[in-house]
Amino acid sequence: MERYVTCGNPSCKCARGERHGPTWYLSVTLGPGRTTGSIIPEEKVDEVRGWIENYHKLKEQLEKISDINRELLRRERAHRRKTGRKG
Repeated sequence: MERYVTCGNPSCKCARGERHGPTWYLSVTLGPGRTTGSIIPEEKVDEVRGWIENYHKLKEQLEKISDINRELLRRERAHRRKTGRKG
């Protein structure tokens, strides 16, 4: 994400509303209510965007695999009910 920040120096231009930036920041959700982040150097922004795109592609594929697994389990349960077998 692109951020514009203030440095806290009262005589700086950012104290008058002209913030520093853009600063590129990567925020990662670790779990409910838990996030971490770090500043990304401008020369690494495109590379990090590629990593994020790869993550989203992988996550999408894992969701598809999970959907297939759930369907296989559903079919197995239905088959067991139909044939009266357990386990």
